[in-house]
Amino acid sequence: MNFTSLRIITADIQPLIRFYEKVTGSKAIQYTEDFAEFKTALATLAIGSTKTLALFGGDTIARPASNQSVILEFRVDDVDKIYEAQAEFFNACMVQMPTTMPWGNRSLLVRDPDGNLVNLFNPVTGEAKTRLGQ
Repeated sequence: MNFTSLRIITADIQPLIRFYEKVTGSKAIQYTEDFAEFKTALATLAIGSTKTLALFGGDTIARPASNQSVILEFRVDDVDKIYEAQAEFFNACMVQMPTTMPWGNRSLLVRDPDGNLVNLFNPVTGEAKTRLGQ
């Protein structure tokens, strides 16, 4: 089994698309007005409007903007460079400034327009680099 994708269900798809285009530096592939994807080498981030819930059995199976337990994580080359280049953008949604975590990753934690936590990180210690195959 391979982890393939994570999907965010939202009531307002366009702000999330713009946010993740800015964060990832890539353009969303928007298949319909209610569904878009960001493809990476390892997995896909999908964004679907609440209208797509009908295809899964009804609009009560997921609630947009209610995540309280999941952090979406993106490994980047240099958190500090990304923050410096886009400080104004990140300051508007900041949870935690770039910080070195006890497990050896440098981390920038923000919230997307729906309130989901998003962590941009890069390994900085030898142990973290080894653990993450760098």
